[in-house]
Amino acid sequence: MSRKTLSAAFPYTLPVLMGYLSIGVVFGWMMAAIGYTPTWAAAMSAAIYAGSGQYLAVDLLDRAAPLGDVAFLTLIINFRHLVYGLSMLDKFQGMGWRKLYMIFSLTDETYALLAGVQPPQGVEEKGFYFSIAVLDHLYWISGSVLGAVAGSLIQINTEGIDFAMTALFIVIAVEQWRSSRQHLPALLGAGVTLACLLVMGQENGRFLIPALVLMVALLMLLRPRLEGQRANAGQGGEER
Repeated sequence: MSRKTLSAAFPYTLPVLMGYLSIGVVFGWMMAAIGYTPTWAAAMSAAIYAGSGQYLAVDLLDRAAPLGDVAFLTLIINFRHLVYGLSMLDKFQGMGWRKLYMIFSLTDETYALLAGVQPPQGVEEKGFYFSIAVLDHLYWISGSVLGAVAGSLIQINTEGIDFAMTALFIVIAVEQWRSSRQHLPALLGAGVTLACLLVMGQENGRFLIPALVLMVALLMLLRPRLEGQRANAGQGGEER
């Protein structure tokens, strides 16, 4: 990973930098509020690196939840990453040892960047993607440590502060909607999720895994049509 590649990747990661510093600080502050030191916040962000999963972990640690509950709830929350991975198979191909890190570091925000960005001319493609993943990870660790240090020094009521993660998801979804010409996947995901919620109820988030499985199946069935529309849109843009 050269300095040139890092310099090329950095501007693309600035929105993630702003977001991760904000919600990372919130996570670190929440950890400090339940009595954990900045070292724990840094270790979790380096080794687990799952924003929503770490937010959940704060509550689970605070009430000493059973290990089985922790494993099940973590699976439900992070099951969506299986969907992300399927769409990144081509981009991660040929990355060697870096492929393992790319799989580990594929957060929502990193996925959003990798799905739509192309490396600048003269920049090695795989190194560019790897640099984006590393920078995003460092932003999250930095925010967590800053928040944990601040939380250990300043005592405030943290009730409701975890909404920062939900707010970031909303911002990402809106930006993806505005930048994409193809809205069928988003509408499909919303419709399937709502249908599973109404049928199965929201207790313990049990509707999430069936909803994700259905979304993957439907998107695979519709893949030829979606890719055809994307190709037609690209050709139309070139003609204009």
